[in-house]
Amino acid sequence: MDIKGKVHEVGEVITVSEKFKKRELVVEYAENPSYPEYVKFEAVQDKVNLLDAVKVGDQVEVFFNLRGRPWTDKMGKTQYFNTLSVWRLNVLDAGATAAPSMPEYAAPADISAAPGEEDNDLPF
Repeated sequence: MDIKGKVHEVGEVITVSEKFKKRELVVEYAENPSYPEYVKFEAVQDKVNLLDAVKVGDQVEVFFNLRGRPWTDKMGKTQYFNTLSVWRLNVLDAGATAAPSMPEYAAPADISAAPGEEDNDLPF
């Protein structure tokens, strides 16, 4: 699965144990610009380094897997958790703060009088 959006927040690397680390990324997803969604992704282990290249404001494309798991508490009640696990990330437009560049055009040509035809009077 993948999604495109603007980076809203990049978390720090969290070392859970000697063998496990994770990092969170929040992307503003605006399928409907009037009501943007803030989607939290998680990168684990060697994938935490994918988030080093991004900063708040970057336009990105995030490739992820949807993961889900049950957890049963001491009272026997089961709850379900979902994780959006990042496996690839592309920066589409870093920052998007630069003004759009204007196209370059050739200098205008002077067509008021062609050489040798200065006195040419057209009949219409």
